[in-house]
Amino acid sequence: MQSAVTEAAVRQVYAAHYGLLAGWAARLLGDRDLAHDLATEAFVRLIRDWDLVDEPKAWLYATTANLVRDHWRRRGREATAYDRFSGGRLPQEATAGPDPAERLTVRDAVLALPDRLRAGVLLYYFADLSVAQVAAHLGRSEGAVKRDLFDARARMARLLEGVR
Repeated sequence: MQSAVTEAAVRQVYAAHYGLLAGWAARLLGDRDLAHDLATEAFVRLIRDWDLVDEPKAWLYATTANLVRDHWRRRGREATAYDRFSGGRLPQEATAGPDPAERLTVRDAVLALPDRLRAGVLLYYFADLSVAQVAAHLGRSEGAVKRDLFDARARMARLLEGVR
């Protein structure tokens, strides 16, 4: 990124999308600070790869979705390690409160989707990208993306049944 034109273009993309991107990530993560860290990381990568990016908005959301997914995977591994270490016993205060089955949210349902379905849902419904943009970023056909979105909605409906 050498030219003043490129710098101006990046500044324009930043001004237009950073707040929305960080807000979107915060809704997915439930942690504003982490969301801002991931949005910033996505912009650092955008600057690094600027010459390779055709659609900055779609690229930023796809990159942030990948960063969120990586975070969720790490968190899952950490929980598994904790369960192994503690013999599956939770601290007393963690067991208080409503039955976890009663607290299922849309976020939980999205997390329960396989990666192939989750990526499309995050980009289409949460990042507001078009089917064509999602297909381009996932390297799949538009028909395959539409089918994945249909399958994801069906799975999430089954998971969320009775939680309304």
